[in-house]
Amino acid sequence: MLTDFSAFDELKRAARRLKQQDISALFASDAQRAGDFVIEAAGLRLDYSKQLLDRDARASLLRLAQQAGIKERTQALYAGEHLNNTEDRPALHTLLRASESSSQPQRFAQVSEVRSRMQVWSERLNNGAHQGFSGRTITDVVNIGIGGSDLGPRMVSTALKPFWGRVACHYVANVDPQDLLSTLRHLNPETTLFIICSKSFATQETLSNALAAREWLLDAGATSATLQEHFVAVTTNITAAVEFGIAAHNCLPLWDWVGGRYSVWSAVGLSCAIAVGWDQFCEFLHGAENMDSHFATAEPEQNMPLLMSLLELWYCNFFAAGNHVVLPYDHSLTELPAFLQQLTMESNGKRVSANGTDLSYSSAPILWGSAGTMGQHSFHQLLHQGNRLCPVDFILPLTTHTELKQQHQQLVANCLAQSRAMMIGRNLAQAKEFLRDQSMAPQQIDRLAAHLVLPGNRPNSVISMKSLTPSTLGAVMALYEHRTFCSGQLWGINPFDQWGVELGKEIGVEILGQLTGGDANADNTDPSTVALLKQWRTYQEPN
Repeated sequence: MLTDFSAFDELKRAARRLKQQDISALFASDAQRAGDFVIEAAGLRLDYSKQLLDRDARASLLRLAQQAGIKERTQALYAGEHLNNTEDRPALHTLLRASESSSQPQRFAQVSEVRSRMQVWSERLNNGAHQGFSGRTITDVVNIGIGGSDLGPRMVSTALKPFWGRVACHYVANVDPQDLLSTLRHLNPETTLFIICSKSFATQETLSNALAAREWLLDAGATSATLQEHFVAVTTNITAAVEFGIAAHNCLPLWDWVGGRYSVWSAVGLSCAIAVGWDQFCEFLHGAENMDSHFATAEPEQNMPLLMSLLELWYCNFFAAGNHVVLPYDHSLTELPAFLQQLTMESNGKRVSANGTDLSYSSAPILWGSAGTMGQHSFHQLLHQGNRLCPVDFILPLTTHTELKQQHQQLVANCLAQSRAMMIGRNLAQAKEFLRDQSMAPQQIDRLAAHLVLPGNRPNSVISMKSLTPSTLGAVMALYEHRTFCSGQLWGINPFDQWGVELGKEIGVEILGQLTGGDANADNTDPSTVALLKQWRTYQEPN
């Protein structure tokens, strides 16, 4: 348990001291800070010098990592030990992007075989060699999945849109029919291929959308014999996919040692490989592998994922922050916060340790954010002047794929300005001086000055890169994966299961039965739900 380590008490004392400290003063007292609180790896640069952290506190955090055995746990992760103890499985997502493996030769052979099949699909579609039921070339791919089978590939495809080839990719996740219908409205059934991503091939939302997609194709003239030209499945349950009507040779396997939120590197990423082409998808895998290598070999004080994990724990457990903000200053990364929400909160949103004992401390801060600069005109008000501590990660590509260089300069300027403003703030005297510069009357200055005060001292990091490419995107995603793993180990929890999502699914099946004719007054149904079920039924009756 986290509280059992001697470094925990050191950190409590350090936090009390630093709560009285000012980040700007840390720069003034340490001339080397701007250079020494920076890590570079896999094409990324992490500047964490604007964190409320000094060298002594950093040393205590690193001692905590050593006492928690992070290095040994990392070696166990890569070796395939069953760190997912509740499901008795390894967590080998790093193997999915590895270029070789001496420790897992049999599993790596399976990965390589699936990669070859993914390459065939990617090249076949991008070469225009795959036709639908009418003989027309496939032009659009729709990925149907939910959770990790949607958030990962959706985010990657959106982020890498400048690298797209001839096939457009779309994503449907919500069981709300509006999600599927709004996507299909602009597509032609004769030229559309569906990828059904479901580990179990039993996920309610995914199967409902897949059945509706099948009916859409049949209504347009497809037959049971020609449907196979329009469906690919990615699943561990090949039998169920074949029973659904997908040809066995169109089914790509998953493995139980890959969690959904870590699966975009597998055949779940097929839509991404189709969108950007096989060579670019390999670059994506390679960028993640570069970060894997860094994480496995870098010394703790220069280990980027570990330092980010220690910062997460620092604010969650010693400053009661309870939340973490990710602000990508690149519109292509709009989907990144949603992806990281699942990665962080589904992995580490636990109330018991890996051994099943209650935690006496918080884990997994709430992760939120949006692409800059839109947030500056909405929730940044709270970041600057609210009374909650909200640690921030800014993510900043330094060049643009567009021709609008001057506009991109404005984007970079805004990112750096927000980072600096969060640190330095503005005191009352500065606020009054600002208002005097606006030629404001003394009485107005006295009335308004307090409203312009920004406390500053808001901790933030900047993760920068030359440009957003398949390689640097892979590195960013692997960075946050390893950060999440380290945090889970420090908190003493299993970050690779997600039992908390199961109860709602079970009750959902019960309630669906009641909606379709069961007894709304069943003994195990609470009065509020009974009333809502009865209200629903009143609106299903014909007028």
